[in-house]
Amino acid sequence: MKTTSYAAVMMIFMATALKAQTAREIAENAMKAVDFASMEMTSTLTIADNKGNIRVRQITNSTRKFGETTKTLIRFISPAEVKGTAMLVYDYNDSPDDMWIFMPALRKTRRIVSSEKGQSFMGSEFSNADMARPNLDDYSYRILGTERLGDKTCWKIESVCASEDIADENGFTRKIAWIDQASNLTYKVEYYDAGNQLFKVMRLDDYKKQSNGRYFSFKMEAENIENGRKSVLTVNQFNAASPLEESSFSITSLGG
Repeated sequence: MKTTSYAAVMMIFMATALKAQTAREIAENAMKAVDFASMEMTSTLTIADNKGNIRVRQITNSTRKFGETTKTLIRFISPAEVKGTAMLVYDYNDSPDDMWIFMPALRKTRRIVSSEKGQSFMGSEFSNADMARPNLDDYSYRILGTERLGDKTCWKIESVCASEDIADENGFTRKIAWIDQASNLTYKVEYYDAGNQLFKVMRLDDYKKQSNGRYFSFKMEAENIENGRKSVLTVNQFNAASPLEESSFSITSLGG
């Protein structure tokens, strides 16, 4: 009788384990792979229209978790026309996120209401909702199969908004994510509207492993299929920790 090698046994075990995962578990593992309780970064947001016109923004981003709430502070530091604009996001585990934006020209902070979360983030093809972590319970999940994406074998995971209100808030009714089976990292996401038409594709690349074992994408691209616009967010510096105190993530600090 031919002896089965250890490597063959492990391959069978891994294949069985992958098949045993539900679509929701795969989506949850993908979130965990890039989940940071604390981090800081500076990045460049490049916005290009379908005529080749380009706008560039420099951004800082700080995130820390306090209790069960993850708080994120985003500030625009250049050019002058957007400098001082700030956005504050409170991510909750089991309830809708809270968002606020400070506009320096008006010297005023206002709340971003649910109907605005699916809208453009500062004129880019990213949405305000893209700035927050999705709530797993807002969707139902299904495995559509597997597909090669470059040199990676990916699960194709469909996430369908659980209600019309959630779809309206996010700006899409369903999305399909390509999640690498080996790393649980997401490399591509397609977004579909109420008419089931593809309107946006997000691509994530240049993942780098951090000291806490998590990964972060240093290049994210959002492409609007309907108008040909593209926005690229490139990370310039990244630290897997933030020294900011909770008081820095308050509404009153946005204009500071």
